[in-house]
Amino acid sequence: MKQLIIVRHAKSSLDTLNDLERELNKKGQSEAIEMAEKLIAEKISIDAFISSTAVRALQTAAYFLEAFQQKNKLVYSKIIEKPELYDAELDTFFQVTEKIDDAFQSVAIFSHNPGITEFAYKCSNFSREVMPMPTCGVAGIQIDTESWKNFKDAPKQFLFFYSPTKD
Repeated sequence: MKQLIIVRHAKSSLDTLNDLERELNKKGQSEAIEMAEKLIAEKISIDAFISSTAVRALQTAAYFLEAFQQKNKLVYSKIIEKPELYDAELDTFFQVTEKIDDAFQSVAIFSHNPGITEFAYKCSNFSREVMPMPTCGVAGIQIDTESWKNFKDAPKQFLFFYSPTKD
């Protein structure tokens, strides 16, 4: 069995014109901390963190990684950067996932709407009421496979959906 944690980046600032360089704002920073702590409290493990190279996605992943480093012993403790996850279409998410190292049992992927929402829905059929995924929304999927290369066709089961508390 494998587990995939699908995360939309946290709330970002609109202060820069370059979309790739947008950073998390204060709300986004607190969202990322809240959701990482939620997963830890629920005893959800993550072996690897894969992220779009957009600053806001990398920062969200970094908050998660730091929280997991503080609370758990991580074997793999760096973010795997995947430029193709920026503005990715559905097929790209499946391609990236199918290339994950089989040594990892539970992996978190950090990316953007609209693609991340479509990917979460296709993998889990979670309620369309939560679509589009809110900033820092987190969906958990269990995959009935021993190899990530079989991800697309392997049976999947929705495990959970969490979103940050609203102010």
